[in-house]
Amino acid sequence: MRHGVKKPKLQRDASHRKALLANQACSLIDHGRITTTLAKAKALRPYVEKMITLGKNGSLHARRQALAALPKPASVKKLFDVVAPATAERCGGYTRIVKLGQRKTDSAPMALIEIIDLPKAVTETPVPATPAEAPSAETSAEASAAEETPEQKA
Repeated sequence: MRHGVKKPKLQRDASHRKALLANQACSLIDHGRITTTLAKAKALRPYVEKMITLGKNGSLHARRQALAALPKPASVKKLFDVVAPATAERCGGYTRIVKLGQRKTDSAPMALIEIIDLPKAVTETPVPATPAEAPSAETSAEASAAEETPEQKA
C-alpha cells in the first residue's frame, strides 16, 4: 500500500526511479535546462530544489549529502560553485517548468525544465570554433618571432 507516499512512480521500480532522477538532476545542473516529459519534469523539480538548497547551505555535510544523491562529482562541484551562488537571493522556487506540447511519436506531453537564475553563459551550449578561424599555437609563435626580428635589425 502507498499510505502517505506522494511521489509519482513514473512506471518504474524504486531503484530505477532513483537512478533516473539522479541522472536527470545532474544533466539539469550541468546544462541549465533539459527537455523531458511533463511527468518526469514534475517529479524532478522537488529533487533538484532540495539539491540546490543543500548547495546554498554550503557546509561539508551538505556537500557529502549531495555527493550521496548525485552520481557525478563534477555536477556537485558545479552545484556548489555556480548554481548555489546564482540562486542565493531566492528563497525557493529555483526551477521553472514550461510545457512544450506533445511529442510526435507517442503524443507524450513534453516540458522544458530550467534553473531560473543561472547566467546565460551556463545555459547556452558553447559553439566550437572551426580550425580555420582559430589560429594554432605554432602560427602565433611564428608571428611573434617574425615581429621581433625586424626590431632587432633596426
